[in-house]
Amino acid sequence: MEFNIKVQPKAGRNSVEVNGDKITARVTVAPESGKANDAVVALLAKRLKVAKGRVHIVRGHKARNKRLRIEDMTADEIFARLAESK
Repeated sequence: MEFNIKVQPKAGRNSVEVNGDKITARVTVAPESGKANDAVVALLAKRLKVAKGRVHIVRGHKARNKRLRIEDMTADEIFARLAESK
């Protein structure tokens, strides 16, 4: 399943927010050398309870708006797990 996500680097704390069909991820690390991307992958993997290897950034490696792919999960599963992990 692929979906769009907005990333806010250098945030006060790590968090994932779901507002309707929009997902925002906030990570504390700076966007240097792909560290923020790695932090987003790790954060989503933890919240979705999947291995980091199943979370891929498809597009937007250097942008705040990214396209992610989660292997072997439906949109309903993704949004349900993110909503319950608050």
